[in-house]
Amino acid sequence: MQYIDIGAFFLKVSSLQYDNDVIVSAAGRILVIDSACLQRCLEKLLVSLTKVKFYEKQRLIIVSDLKNVRMETKIFDKKKTIDLRKKHIGPSCKVFFSHDPIKIVRAKGQYMYDENGNQYLDCINNVAHVGHSHPIVVKAGAKQMELLNTNSRFLHDNLVQYAQRLQATLPEKLSVCYFVNSGSEANDLALRLAWQYTGHKDIITLENAYHGHVSSLINISPYKFHQLSNAEQSKSVHVALSPDVYRGIYKKDHPDPATAYADDVKNLIHKAHENGHKIAAFIAESLQSCGGQVIPPAGYFQKVAQHVHKAGGLFIADEVQVGFGRVGTHFWAFQLQGEDFVPDIVTMGKPIGNGHPISCVVTTREIAEAFRNSGMEYFNTFGGNPVSCAIGLAVLDVIEKEDLQGNALRVGRYLMQLLEQLKEKHPLVGDIRGCGLFVGVELVRDRVKLTPATAECQDIIYKLKEQHILLSADGPHRNVLKLKPPMCFSEEDVDLVVEKIDQILTGTLKTLCVCLKSKKPPQVLNLKLT
Repeated sequence: MQYIDIGAFFLKVSSLQYDNDVIVSAAGRILVIDSACLQRCLEKLLVSLTKVKFYEKQRLIIVSDLKNVRMETKIFDKKKTIDLRKKHIGPSCKVFFSHDPIKIVRAKGQYMYDENGNQYLDCINNVAHVGHSHPIVVKAGAKQMELLNTNSRFLHDNLVQYAQRLQATLPEKLSVCYFVNSGSEANDLALRLAWQYTGHKDIITLENAYHGHVSSLINISPYKFHQLSNAEQSKSVHVALSPDVYRGIYKKDHPDPATAYADDVKNLIHKAHENGHKIAAFIAESLQSCGGQVIPPAGYFQKVAQHVHKAGGLFIADEVQVGFGRVGTHFWAFQLQGEDFVPDIVTMGKPIGNGHPISCVVTTREIAEAFRNSGMEYFNTFGGNPVSCAIGLAVLDVIEKEDLQGNALRVGRYLMQLLEQLKEKHPLVGDIRGCGLFVGVELVRDRVKLTPATAECQDIIYKLKEQHILLSADGPHRNVLKLKPPMCFSEEDVDLVVEKIDQILTGTLKTLCVCLKSKKPPQVLNLKLT
């Protein structure tokens, strides 16, 4: 006689503990399941009811003769999974924590679980916007999938209802939606809209920017194309200074950093015109993520838009990672610049579907009409399908019902407050910046020279992983701890993360002091981490 936690699909029996007919998974949950769910699970596992005893009172399942049960889903041990990945998955597809990757089998809310049931606090997964496996979102997708999933050439209310709900969150002039499947598709389409509307070709992008993985976007993503060996920057792409007031040329003490950085864009436009080039668009993340959690100074986008519009170009706001209430004070991050700023095109990514592949481009009626006049029909087989739109509507419902924008504001402010205290205590912390649940912690070895503490940053990430906290780093020097957790992140989660970072930084400081006294290089600086 053996027991199996069918409700969570823990098919690896060795991961369970048995005590007096009580089934407890490795994650510490007692199985709760109703008879209808039991029937579906048994069908999934091809187990007949004759082999099952179901105790309604205790809500327990006892499965006999488990050896003869054929499991539909196999769970390999981690080594085999790694070996198979190396054999069948492209070698450029990297994993987190490459020397000891984590195998995740399920997730809920802000937590992820490995194959042994160990719980990890997820501080980086902005794609699971309203929380992993949110039951309302899952139910909406499953319910619609049972009815219909087809392309948008057929009329369906989900498409227009979702477009209507989405547009209601945006400025009035942004009224036309194109639904696609990913942030990369959205940004690629945004470029096509700009090229068609303006008749121009050149694009202005920012230092360290990342906008997607398709060819057109690699060309405008310095974060990517600078990694290519012997790569030449396209002559139609112009890279402006990142509006970074901490590490950039114009810092916080500059009398007007917004104008100074916008003038750099103005100069790029002037040089392009001198060389016979015309600007189609300026594209920027409303808050620069891969560039190191950079918050542009207020007024920067307005001034850039003036220069770009004067040159006949459009302004594209990439909200893939920062939209949908993440900044707390506003629903969209571009709104941080002020009510007088409205982009010409806004792009969104998978967070709008909580990880389901749905994305969107929203633009003006004028730009949309110009795109239609090209004579080429635009069609996307799965963009805006009924299931994706049902999921998108559910995400909007959850954000509103659970006040996740308000939660981002409250928890984000609490996080910033504790991190500022951390900065006062640890000289390795150079800068704290962020809005809502979009926060960066830049580590430096010298606060005057701003020497990047890259190795120390990687060391912190791996030590946090040992504490079952998932965090990552970004920025051109990989020295910025980035926090972009699911929007259900709590103040208790903040307490835990900051406490653990504090402990690690205290240990790092002690190590550095010992090494300086002995004149030996600190061990942390010699770690080879990726």
